[in-house]
Amino acid sequence: MARQWTLGQKIAGSLALPVTLSVAIGAVSIYTLRSVVASKDRVISVNGPLLADAERLHFHLEQKSAADRAFFLTRGNEFIDQMRAARGEFAAVIERLKRNVGSDEERRLVDAIERTEAEHQQALDQVVALRRTAISIESVGRAFDEHVLPKREQVSASIGAFVTREEQFLGEARNASSETASFAITFMSILVAVLVVFAILIALALTRSLSRQIGGAVGQVQSSSAELQAAANQQATGAKEQATAMNEITTTISELLASSRQIAESARQVAKIAEQTAAAARAGGGTVHNAHDSIAGIRRQVDLVVDHMLELGKKSQQIGAVLDVVSELAEQTNILAINATIEAAGAGEAGKRFAVVADEIRKLADRVAGYAKEIRTLIDDVRSAVNTTVMATETGSKAVDTGAAQFGAVTSVFKQIAGLVGTTTEAAREIELSTKQQTSAVEQVNAAVANVAKTTKETEASSGQTLQTASQLATLSRELLRLVKPQANGATHGA
Repeated sequence: MARQWTLGQKIAGSLALPVTLSVAIGAVSIYTLRSVVASKDRVISVNGPLLADAERLHFHLEQKSAADRAFFLTRGNEFIDQMRAARGEFAAVIERLKRNVGSDEERRLVDAIERTEAEHQQALDQVVALRRTAISIESVGRAFDEHVLPKREQVSASIGAFVTREEQFLGEARNASSETASFAITFMSILVAVLVVFAILIALALTRSLSRQIGGAVGQVQSSSAELQAAANQQATGAKEQATAMNEITTTISELLASSRQIAESARQVAKIAEQTAAAARAGGGTVHNAHDSIAGIRRQVDLVVDHMLELGKKSQQIGAVLDVVSELAEQTNILAINATIEAAGAGEAGKRFAVVADEIRKLADRVAGYAKEIRTLIDDVRSAVNTTVMATETGSKAVDTGAAQFGAVTSVFKQIAGLVGTTTEAAREIELSTKQQTSAVEQVNAAVANVAKTTKETEASSGQTLQTASQLATLSRELLRLVKPQANGATHGA
């Protein structure tokens, strides 16, 4: 039995081959690019430095030749040092070339350069030795032309051969990179063409297979969406009627809840006013009681003032008796002073001092007598004021007794008011409690009805959404069927 592929498996299978070819193209591209980059890197990092070192060899050879010519002309030792320095730089470049060359042929060419340079130096040393002797310059020149110049030409030829070989390597690397790039371009063009052909074939096969599979599924979806649309219509109609009924019930219960809350608020206000009235009555009773206590305290203070005034009268009488004694003592002292003055006058010169003292005593006695009279006058005034105060205090005490009796009656009235207000407060509290219980019950009913109404609205919304989804599904199934099988859709509309 043949295996039935799903839609996802078909799409995945159709995409697997193009992806594989794309990966192959990418791999070839990467390989080609790496090859070209490797050739370029070799040219930059190997062949380029080798050619530069070959040019340095030419330069150092020219330096050494210039130094030996200068020595032959002048026989200066400084030119020998320059020649040795140039030869040392030449030897350093040779060592670097030995390290960097990669082929046997390159090593052979470098060895030839080193060997010819050594022969050149040997011939040059011989000519230098001749120049140090007394031989003529013409003989030295002939020796130089015969032995040194040919060796120098050999060194230049060896360096030129190395440069020619490196340039040949450079051209070969360039040609290899070009060939690699051309091969990559050709291969990728072939792969792209193959990929396009396979994509077209796979698209055709996939389109036919998917059209058959999706067409069958769309037919089933279309019939199911029609049934779902009919059921959603019925459900939406019933949900709408139920929502209308629940809205009416919710409105009625909301009005009842508002009335219950208003009654509860009125009862709470009555209870609050009654509590405030009771508190005011209690405060008034307390105030009257405090005033009664204050009047009783005033009564006690008035009695205490009367007692103090009477005591003050007694003390003033005692002070008057003491002043009588003081006045009598002052009169006697005055008489004694007068007698002492008379006796001092009779004593002559010996009694003058005593006479002065006696005179002063007399004056003091007169002053004491004067002060005693003034104090007696003040005591009489105090005694008169005390009598007047005692009489006024007795009158005030009688008025306080009358006020205390009236405050007692007011206190009794406030107690009766507080009792009546307490009864009113209890009744208001009972009304408030009953109304609160009724309000709580109505709120619970309202919450339950609200939940039911919410559920009904959600059901209505869900029914509408289901109906909308069913309509969209039916429309979508028709559109999809028209896209997949346009000829079938045209036949259906024609029928």
